[in-house]
Amino acid sequence: MSASGIPVRWRFFSVIFILSFLSYLLRQHFPVAGEFMMKELVISELQMGWIYGAFFWGYLVFQIPGGILGKRFGPRLTLLVAGTVWILTCLLFALLPGRLETSIAGTVALLIAIRVAMGAAHAPIYPVQAASVERWFPVGQWALPNAVSSTGLSLGAALAAPIFTVVILQWGWRASFLVFVPIGFLFFSVWWWYARNSPREHPSMGAEELATIEANRTNLTQDVGYGAWRQLLGHRETLLLAAAYFTHNFVFYSFATWFFHYLVNVLGFSIIESGMLAAAPWLLGAVAATMGGWVCDTLCGRLGPNLGCRIPAMTGLIGTGLFLYLGLYSPSPYVAVALLSLCYAFTQFAEGSFWSAQIHLAGPYSAPACGLMNTGGSVSGIIVGPLMPFLALKIGWVAALSTGTLVAFLGAVLWLFIRVDRPFQPRPREGAVAL
Repeated sequence: MSASGIPVRWRFFSVIFILSFLSYLLRQHFPVAGEFMMKELVISELQMGWIYGAFFWGYLVFQIPGGILGKRFGPRLTLLVAGTVWILTCLLFALLPGRLETSIAGTVALLIAIRVAMGAAHAPIYPVQAASVERWFPVGQWALPNAVSSTGLSLGAALAAPIFTVVILQWGWRASFLVFVPIGFLFFSVWWWYARNSPREHPSMGAEELATIEANRTNLTQDVGYGAWRQLLGHRETLLLAAAYFTHNFVFYSFATWFFHYLVNVLGFSIIESGMLAAAPWLLGAVAATMGGWVCDTLCGRLGPNLGCRIPAMTGLIGTGLFLYLGLYSPSPYVAVALLSLCYAFTQFAEGSFWSAQIHLAGPYSAPACGLMNTGGSVSGIIVGPLMPFLALKIGWVAALSTGTLVAFLGAVLWLFIRVDRPFQPRPREGAVAL
């Protein structure tokens, strides 16, 4: 226990919480900026859908490499490098679009390229975070910190629309990207100063807290060498988790990408009112995420990790599908917002269970394993960006978004086959050295 009375592990994790908050403040301000960018740069909904989706190409491709780098070089350096790219892409978004290229096609291509780079910069955050949770928190207490991180991202997303609606109306969409340059520089300077790769390296870590963190680890997956991460590509439970996380994020990214647009163009709210209402799902999600993490850790302690992770995950996915359908087909715009906010809250209730399950399964290989799981989730982001406006042209926005109900129910079924009590057991290679 530190002199302040707050365990060092939670003080360290508070920095990751802020990173999660800033990550989604940036990510979720883009759909708001996008409404203004489409008008100024003469970009169609479908073209903007491809630009939204481009983020996930970079995010997808660098999930596993980001996790591998996190294991090889540690969270401290990995996230510093990612942060440098993050700051650079914000600067490029503010300065370049519409000023160098001479055609709409050139503008779209430039925006796609920068979005890919921005996605790559964000890719290591959550796999590396999960690995940090595995290292810094006691066995069986992994869902709550991951869920608290989801609370951070939900709060960042909740504030994005109301804050940047005002910023953009006053100073333009380019200014909204410039804001993140000094904020990013300040945060990653603090990260490099305070973060450490393991609790043993932190100067404030006491012997009693360290003993608590390192207890009961003999039955977990053992580290048999850096290269053993490749065996995760054939690990049944990790692949099933990746498939289930695809279904979860199909609905999650529908909100992240198109909810603000849906409020303005389908439900008929003004830009200012949409900026306020768009915060509702994220605020409910912030509460539900922490609640779901606590429930998962509590059930894992009482029922074991298999049921402890499965019950809140399935509850969340079933609730997601149910409230998505009810919200989309509600005759009242305000009731629709309330029901859709509950839908998003249920996605966040399930969130911590996914990450806790993967950490239980992979242990010291949590960074690449969570990168693989999050790859499944990122595929949905690539699909949702262009798919929803395409379907909306054919069958309307309500029917297009309601496909998420079936996908969420499929995810609940997949959880019946995931066995969290069957951890990854890598085969050691001759001469391998644990890193």
